[in-house]
Amino acid sequence: MHIESIKLKNFKSFRNAEMLDIPKFCVIVGANGSGKSTLFSVFEFLREALNSNVHTALVKIGGSKGFQEVRSRSSSGNIEIEIKFRENDDSPLVTYFLSVGEKNGHPVVTREILKYRRGSGGQPWHFLDFAHGVGTAVTNEVDQVTDVKELEREQQKLKSPEILAVKGLAQFERFPAVVALGALIENWHISDFHISRARPEQESGYAEHLSREGENLSLVTEYLHTRHPKTFNKVIEKLKERVPGITSVDAKTTEEGRVLLRFQDGTFEDPFLARYVSDGTIKMLAYLILLYDPSPHPLLCVEEPENQLYPTLLWELAEEFRTYAERGGQVFVSSHSPDFLNAVQLHEVYWLIKEQGSTSIKRAKDDSQVAAFIAEGDQMGYLWKEGFFGGVAPQ
Repeated sequence: MHIESIKLKNFKSFRNAEMLDIPKFCVIVGANGSGKSTLFSVFEFLREALNSNVHTALVKIGGSKGFQEVRSRSSSGNIEIEIKFRENDDSPLVTYFLSVGEKNGHPVVTREILKYRRGSGGQPWHFLDFAHGVGTAVTNEVDQVTDVKELEREQQKLKSPEILAVKGLAQFERFPAVVALGALIENWHISDFHISRARPEQESGYAEHLSREGENLSLVTEYLHTRHPKTFNKVIEKLKERVPGITSVDAKTTEEGRVLLRFQDGTFEDPFLARYVSDGTIKMLAYLILLYDPSPHPLLCVEEPENQLYPTLLWELAEEFRTYAERGGQVFVSSHSPDFLNAVQLHEVYWLIKEQGSTSIKRAKDDSQVAAFIAEGDQMGYLWKEGFFGGVAPQ
């Protein structure tokens, strides 16, 4: 999956913002409170709305006030999200548009559109078009249609205007375009790793993917060790290169049914538990397991990966994020680290500018001064540190 652009209207601090020409690996910088986490919460909102409904999704990211808290302050319009993406490099451009408003004090989906653009010109074809829980969806296969007149549309009514049409129709194979979008959104992943959550022993269980905060790290380690030994060995080799002394890692299940994450230091005969390992070691292991996932997420968002990691390791980490994106999973990273930015290319950086309570998004390559400095051999992180990113200072 490759998201090419995002447009936001009345979504928290993004009153009217757009992010264009997005690369597969994208790094976002900005002062504290400028909206980096808010940008990621757009993806979280869509995934939660797909799993439940827009009311639940709004409460999850906006608290008990829901719609009123998520909608931009002093705004009376609807919340609008538009995402343009391709399933793969040779797929048609897909536009998903969602507008959420209020009716009788309850949030409702006022408009939801899914449309494809076939080729480089012409009008896009609408495959899903709903308003207030009623609309139509195309039932025939996208690849088998050559003329818009051949599209077969079916009228549908949802049981509630709070439900996304994508959610309901994605359950039926006769709506293939909707099924594809639903599968993509369901597998988006936001990583906000907390070391304190990863250290404790876990009840025995099963987990293939690292969770948002990393509390299932030992379970995923066990899964990789038993089901994907080649991938696991690659992770351990990378860890050994970056953490002096570590020679092996494993996950052991106790008689009480708890899974322990154990590290072996070459200078000691017996392994020791995760609670005795440095923060940086735990975090590096977690990111390696995340980035060498045998089934990468179509979209991965990571908040401030530089925390607890030695600066010299950040260049390699940035390269691994880029490699993950090249495998097929687009990566968004927020960062405050000049060292991390030094490993990033000009077209991969965006920065957020917040003025009078509203956030705008700027591409680094659109700034002529920054582009000129980079062309002369300067590095992105140094420019950020020296304040050359107009409208915002590093913090």
